[in-house]
Amino acid sequence: MDNPVRPWPALWSLILGFFMILIDTTIVSVANPAILRGLDTDINSVIWVTSAYLLAYAVPLLITGRLGDRFGPKNLYLTGLSIFTLASVWCGFSGSIEMLILARVVQGLGAALMTPQTMAVITRIFAPNQRGAAMGLWGATAGVATLVGPILGGVLVDGFGWEWIFFINLPVGIVGFILAFRNVPKLPTHPHKFDIVGVLLSAVGMFLLVFGIQEGERYDWGTIVGPISVWALIVAGIVVLGLFVVWQRVGKGEPLLPLDLFRDRNFSLANGAITTVGFAITSMSLPLVFYFQTVRGMTPTQSALMLVPMALLAGGLAPVVGKIIDRTNPRNLAVVGLVLLAVALAWYWLLLTPDTPIWMLLLPSAVLGLANAGIWAPISNTATRNLPPRSAGAGSGVYNTTRQIGAVLGSACIAALIQARLTAELGGAGGASGASEIGGGTLPAVLQDGFSSAMGQSLLLPAAVALVGAVVVAFFAKPQASHGWSAPVAPTASAEATTPSA
Repeated sequence: MDNPVRPWPALWSLILGFFMILIDTTIVSVANPAILRGLDTDINSVIWVTSAYLLAYAVPLLITGRLGDRFGPKNLYLTGLSIFTLASVWCGFSGSIEMLILARVVQGLGAALMTPQTMAVITRIFAPNQRGAAMGLWGATAGVATLVGPILGGVLVDGFGWEWIFFINLPVGIVGFILAFRNVPKLPTHPHKFDIVGVLLSAVGMFLLVFGIQEGERYDWGTIVGPISVWALIVAGIVVLGLFVVWQRVGKGEPLLPLDLFRDRNFSLANGAITTVGFAITSMSLPLVFYFQTVRGMTPTQSALMLVPMALLAGGLAPVVGKIIDRTNPRNLAVVGLVLLAVALAWYWLLLTPDTPIWMLLLPSAVLGLANAGIWAPISNTATRNLPPRSAGAGSGVYNTTRQIGAVLGSACIAALIQARLTAELGGAGGASGASEIGGGTLPAVLQDGFSSAMGQSLLLPAAVALVGAVVVAFFAKPQASHGWSAPVAPTASAEATTPSA
């Protein structure tokens, strides 16, 4: 006997796991100084703790979306949640930076299995006239998790140690597994063939590009070994990614990246916009945390509390935005949100000095909250509004891939820019302040001006990228009435049985 689909309990069950994996994108930022000190390493290695996770998260998303279509989103979600939770425990027990980076790679793979399934389930079990509110909750989760991560990280690092930013995932993962197992329906599956060549090309291209960008400053943007230079890696990464796109067009099998999806103007633009959002949100936290802890001498908890206005406003306003995006043009909200994001980051640039009153630093944090409330749900709803059920996994995989690509590039670029600006502002002292002084207490007064300037200047990069996102969003077409289907998909009696081909 068929069981009725209960969309909202299913969504809330998925949201818990989704919230957890997104928090792990940013929670490490506030713990970076403690990890640096605890594992006796350097800035660049610590940044790889985040970049390795983001890279392992981003690369498989295209194929994990398809895997959800083929084997059922519920099965893929539960598998990914199990891998993610166990890898989190491994992270906490890591005794070296190399072991931690490896564990974060496995954690990222688990997250990649989970993420596309959340959007695919929303697309398949909610009717179009309810999807805006559901996607509003999904988008709010993405935004709030990105902001709550540093706050939660600060409390855990101060109270228990950096290891607990990972151990906390064990009980959350267990509860999330039980809820998803009980509440998420088993949906009809669709047969797919998998593009192994596409997987290899996308993985190699992304790795070469990110490694080249992030390691560039370490090698003075010159030779790494023999004839291999930083710029050769970056160019090779771009070329390989170009070959990946060409292969998706000319390959004989089913493409990993369904280029036909991009015929929809809003889907294409929403993917471009969410790439800029992923870049800006991921890259902005590192300069702020280093400034708060290294220049102002704050504890991890204190530095995280500087983001409370952002989290409160984003979390409070996101449900309101979710309710109105079905009745208004989401373009308007997203443009305002992205412009406010750029304004807030530029405001930080002006305020990051050693003697700025602490209360003034809370003002741009509040503006960031307003910005995030207007960004996530409008863009995600625009991207998925007209996805047919058969393409739900592929479309959500593409969308989450572009968001994570933005995050990966943001992490790599901000790492390179911070190191460059530290060298420019502090000269010979830049290496010492950047490597050994961070995490060891407040900088000497003679270095604080230069260090503050370097962090402020670094924030201009995500500000500029946010403005690019606002321009992209401005070209959204006004949403049309949803078409193609009008009711949620009920689970089949055989649950995961493959539906017959048309």
